[in-house]
Amino acid sequence: MNFLVGKKLNMTQHFTENGEVIPVTVIKSTPMVVTQVKTIEGKDKYNAVQVGSGKKKKTTKSVAGHTKELGNFEALTEFRTEDANSYQRGQKVDISGFQVGEMVNVIGISKGRGFAGAIKRHGFAGFPASHGHNKPRSVGSIGQRFPQHVRKGLRMAGHMGVEGVTVKNLQVVEVDIKRSLIILKGAVPGHRNGSIKVMSTGTVKPLFKAEAVKEDKKKK
Repeated sequence: MNFLVGKKLNMTQHFTENGEVIPVTVIKSTPMVVTQVKTIEGKDKYNAVQVGSGKKKKTTKSVAGHTKELGNFEALTEFRTEDANSYQRGQKVDISGFQVGEMVNVIGISKGRGFAGAIKRHGFAGFPASHGHNKPRSVGSIGQRFPQHVRKGLRMAGHMGVEGVTVKNLQVVEVDIKRSLIILKGAVPGHRNGSIKVMSTGTVKPLFKAEAVKEDKKKK
């Protein structure tokens, strides 16, 4: 399975051969080194590959002891994969395995929206704007006789955004190995220079479907 850790650069446009314009997102892949291989036969009891990306001068003693001779990394990221046995500790991973038309899932951190009310944050309908209601965007009742306290997890106003978001089935439009760039069709969660995880689904589809020319049946 192909995977990468990168940064979201920006969105732009891609022009197809037939003149169609599609929105795309450019992702810069960071160098990755395999720091640990987990297998179902080992003590971890599942298949995964842990990679280190970025560079960091100082780190905790536990992480430094884990990476040892590989160096200090800015982030350690784990990817579930069935072919974990094909990777080795210290192996370098790049984007050369990706191909045009490959379907991928992208995980990122959504943009922070600050403090938001319950209607914007959770999509509440709100109260009527008349008949005695002077606060139509309020939350309303937050409790009842039992259990006589506010239930944990009740949807209320609070910090909106900065949450993990997964976008599935985006398509690879272009792969630039020299510049370590991968271009995906559609939007990717997060802000510019935000950390992004890209995982292949193992499916490859035609990049653009041939559109059938419709005959004009109208009588002239």
